[in-house]
Amino acid sequence: MNFKKTLKTLAFTAVLAVTAMPANGQDLLARIAPIDRKMKQLDTLQLQGAIERENLESPSADLYQDWDNRYAHKATELPETYRINLRNFCMPTPSRVITSQFGPRWGRQHRGLDIKVYIGDTIRAAWTGKVRVVRYEGKGYGNYVVIRHNNGLETIYAHLSKHLVRENQTVRAGQPIGLGGNTGRSTGSHLHFETRLCGVALNPALFFDFRNQDITGDYYNFRRSTMERESAIATAARGTKVSRYTKEEVYGGKGEQSTPLTNENETAMAAPAPAQEEKPRSRGFKYHKVQPGETVFTLAKKFNMTVEEFQRMNNLGNSTKVRVGQLMIHS
Repeated sequence: MNFKKTLKTLAFTAVLAVTAMPANGQDLLARIAPIDRKMKQLDTLQLQGAIERENLESPSADLYQDWDNRYAHKATELPETYRINLRNFCMPTPSRVITSQFGPRWGRQHRGLDIKVYIGDTIRAAWTGKVRVVRYEGKGYGNYVVIRHNNGLETIYAHLSKHLVRENQTVRAGQPIGLGGNTGRSTGSHLHFETRLCGVALNPALFFDFRNQDITGDYYNFRRSTMERESAIATAARGTKVSRYTKEEVYGGKGEQSTPLTNENETAMAAPAPAQEEKPRSRGFKYHKVQPGETVFTLAKKFNMTVEEFQRMNNLGNSTKVRVGQLMIHS
């Protein structure tokens, strides 16, 4: 009798244990699931960090086959199209005066912009990237720095009085990389500034508006078939060549640059001039300065164009917004 009771008790206990196992298993899984999700998030963050570190170690690896410190530029095959991220930028200098444009000059091609700076002025990296070349060239660039950026561009800063970086150094946008000067083949203190893609010089005015101390948009959609035409339009829209200037004009009424500027300082200096209609500077095109409240849609309607035509003419992406003070082209 006692044996039967003991057997029944054991059987009942076993049934309870078997019944409870799925619930306990579910509870265990429920406790593990959040941990598993956190581990996946951690793995994702680690992967993103590894990708970022790899990009810093070898920026623009998909465009460039090698890392050559011997040459300032060596042209390779340009892609047919390439989207260039212009965000997270810093103006190389707060100077607003361009003394020589991109294009033909003195019987040869001038591959960059000459921007008025004074000896000792701080010159800064335009974007985050890695310093590829730091050298002196007596018959050309003088003291110069070449930086390869993660957006695919390389920038060249020439005629410096002093280098502030070394080759293979990672730099952040806005970091000082040199001091303005008059070294090399130069007739006066200035910054010779180049922007190159795959070693091919592109007009910096496609990306930078020195007069307004700003970039031309969040992105630039490079097209090899139209780069010369767009370069000419950019020069007409943003050229500020002058023969005489004061220090106040160079630095937008702020006087001579006496202390290094931060990104915030430069942004504050970039307040656009009062909106006004620009006079045509190139046959067949007119220029309009964006006013408060205007959008791509309202501007296209104002100039009797489709949105697609207006975006194509101004090299705007579908999600790119116009900014107050930005120069827009219309027919």
